[in-house]
Amino acid sequence: MFVRRSLSTARRLLVLAAATMLTAALGAATPAPALAAPGPSFTNPLVGTPNSADPSIVHSGGNWYYVATTWSSRIVMRRSSTMAGLKTAAEQTVFTLAPGPGCCTMWAPDLQWINNRWYLYFSAEASPGQGERRTGVLESSGTDPLGPYTYRGILNLEPGNGWAIDGSVVRFNGYVNHFVYSAFRGGEQGLFIAPMSSPTQVSRNGVRISSPTLSWERQGGAVNEGPYAVYNAGKTFLTYSASSCQTPDYKLGMLTWTGGDPMSPGSWTKKSTPIFQRSDANGVYGPGHASFVRSPDNAETWVVYHANSSAGQGCGTTRSTRAQKINWNSDGSPNLGVPVRTGVSIPGPSGDS
Repeated sequence: MFVRRSLSTARRLLVLAAATMLTAALGAATPAPALAAPGPSFTNPLVGTPNSADPSIVHSGGNWYYVATTWSSRIVMRRSSTMAGLKTAAEQTVFTLAPGPGCCTMWAPDLQWINNRWYLYFSAEASPGQGERRTGVLESSGTDPLGPYTYRGILNLEPGNGWAIDGSVVRFNGYVNHFVYSAFRGGEQGLFIAPMSSPTQVSRNGVRISSPTLSWERQGGAVNEGPYAVYNAGKTFLTYSASSCQTPDYKLGMLTWTGGDPMSPGSWTKKSTPIFQRSDANGVYGPGHASFVRSPDNAETWVVYHANSSAGQGCGTTRSTRAQKINWNSDGSPNLGVPVRTGVSIPGPSGDS
């Protein structure tokens, strides 16, 4: 009786081993689906000077669309089927600002898709040299990021329609869209947020959510500007530029929305250290004014920013657009790493073919 049980057990083990080998063989013959291939490689700068500071990039309908500062009345855009192709894509004028509130030194554009239309937010100085810096908005007539566009006026962000720049749209679960921007109150340049009643206007003036209180935010000048949101793991992170753009120490900081009313300063916490800054070893200075974009297959997040190649270049037309893939920390926050040296080959975003 004991022997028969042993033989039966042995047979079962042989059958199990055969089944295991068959499964392994089938698995080897039917590999798991491959991840999307990276797009064509490129080297930084992604877009060279002069119209390449404060970049904003979107991917729509199989194409990339790129817009940046021109310091003129013209708003120009590049289109390419690959991110790498933006380097040589032709500039197309999508709008020319007229004299008045929307003119004449356009910078810091932000392209956003809201309610089946494109909205292009921008900073402009109505009367050059007079400090009348405001945020205007254009609305597309259809679904093409190249327009045509209609000018929809100035967002009334500050009391008395005061100085307000570098704005972008941020989204929260359960709340209307909000607009984040930089402004002076009490002689200090900080970050503010206002609820949007529509894509072209806010329902009240903004509330301060960040001031440049940390030493690394005050190099060459106390500055918080260029806010832009990035989303991951159900969380909203608000990146921003800190210190003076005239210095090589211009860099990125980050606020985290902790839940609750976005208009309450208590709903935000500031990271005590920068998340992206100069790399002397890589020859990258003053990296800032970043925006973020997903790869065509939605598997990757990329940071797109401007920087200089020399410590003394400041914040003029020497700044060029750079891009690189980011990672995520264990708490879900973005890990931007170190700015990549110019001339280094970077595989393009996944699915970018």
